[in-house]
Amino acid sequence: MSTLRSKSSRSRTLPHVSVVLPTYNRATMVTRAIDSVLEQSYPHFELIVVDDGSTDSTAERLRGYGARITVITTENNGVSAARNHGILASRGEWLALIDSDDTWLPEKLATQVAYFMAHPQMMICQTEEIWIRNGQRVNPKQRHQKQAGMIFEKSLPLCLVSPSAVMIQRHLLEEVGLFDETLPACEDYDLWLRITWQYPVGLIDTPLIIKHGGHADQLSCMPELDKYRIAAILKVLGQPLLTQPQRGAALDMLRHKCRIYAQGCLKRGKASEARRYMALPDQFT
Repeated sequence: MSTLRSKSSRSRTLPHVSVVLPTYNRATMVTRAIDSVLEQSYPHFELIVVDDGSTDSTAERLRGYGARITVITTENNGVSAARNHGILASRGEWLALIDSDDTWLPEKLATQVAYFMAHPQMMICQTEEIWIRNGQRVNPKQRHQKQAGMIFEKSLPLCLVSPSAVMIQRHLLEEVGLFDETLPACEDYDLWLRITWQYPVGLIDTPLIIKHGGHADQLSCMPELDKYRIAAILKVLGQPLLTQPQRGAALDMLRHKCRIYAQGCLKRGKASEARRYMALPDQFT
């Protein structure tokens, strides 16, 4: 995993917020995301777009923005590595993420900066969001409802923090680490667990991002997602300072997800892998 070095103290002229946007072969979507950032009412930000080895017309479209954005081009190593490249190149005290298929409303950054000014003890917050699936607005199910405060236990079943909705203080990532580049999916779930067992998450009730879904290349459409969630839970269970309720909740969720994943392994004829996953929780009992 990459190591984050703080750059926020090097110059008084650095932007207050660094926006990191990873993209891969989304030339038809990425300009919509970029435009929504450049249209923010809050002016003190930089936008770093990390082109993760795109082979479509992404590079040409990015060149059209000139000096308004910073472009980093890398080999195709996945979204975690792309985000980490952008974070390591950034200069702001605060970090905001946006996925290349999402968009922000114009007051997103201004509202979050104001939130942190009013709540100086907070190090991470997110906003509410609007969901669009295949061009139609849909309502999130009850289990997807965002929560505020110490949300670790509530975050174990599924990811309750959206990368595009979040703003994070730089030194929080210096403490907990960046995105795990070994995870091809659920990398955000992993990071939020590493944060939420220790720190509260603020929530702005106003929807300030639009999540556009329904396209085939979404990471949430990948198979075997529980395999990567299990890896994240195993990692957090290794923390010696978890409270007993946190450890108990994480272990219960590990058993649940291992059982589901093992059942899938059996259906695919992978009996030895099923046995291995069913035995994983035993190391914590």
